Amino acid sequence: MLEIRMHGRGGQGGVVALEMLASTYFKQGQFVQVFPEFGAERRGAPVAAFMRVDKRPIRLRCKIYKPDCIIVLDPVLLNSVKVTDGLKKDGWVLINTDTENPLENLKLGKGFNIATVNATAIAVKYGLGSRTSPIVNTTMLGAFCGLPFGPNISVLKNTIKGKITIKTNNNLLAADEGCKSVKIYQN
Repeated sequence: MLEIRMHGRGGQGGVVALEMLASTYFKQGQFVQVFPEFGAERRGAPVAAFMRVDKRPIRLRCKIYKPDCIIVLDPVLLNSVKVTDGLKKDGWVLINTDTENPLENLKLGKGFNIATVNATAIAVKYGLGSRTSPIVNTTMLGAFCGLPFGPNISVLKNTIKGKITIKTNNNLLAADEGCKSVKIYQN
């Protein structure tokens, strides 16, 4: 079973992103479970969402405490939320960041893999959200497809077409660029 935790801020599209990712895995014949966790329900507040994927029906009905993968939509959260708490040894962290050499500059610890993509720049390039509040979810999903366990990018793009009705083509381009731009670092 693959367990994923996503960290973002209210309004960034994190919950919608995991719903689209779940739909993508489902279209590929997997069983999925996705659910959000909200604190203060306001735009900009830290939020988390969770997803499970398996080849068999999922019977667990609890929060994910030991994820295989963490997705971070807002790099500022790295300073205020312990995003790697519970991450399994050799797990993955996918981060939206423009940081060069993340193994030294992000100080996330050791024992897991780090993948980065500058989803903010890609979202701004395609006019997703505003310059001050870009919507990075489809770019991050594209980057997730570039990871070893990620779903097929073409299936994700079909999911995006069915779910997003505003700037659909721009979201497809952002997902595609996210997939091609993801950088993987062994930690």
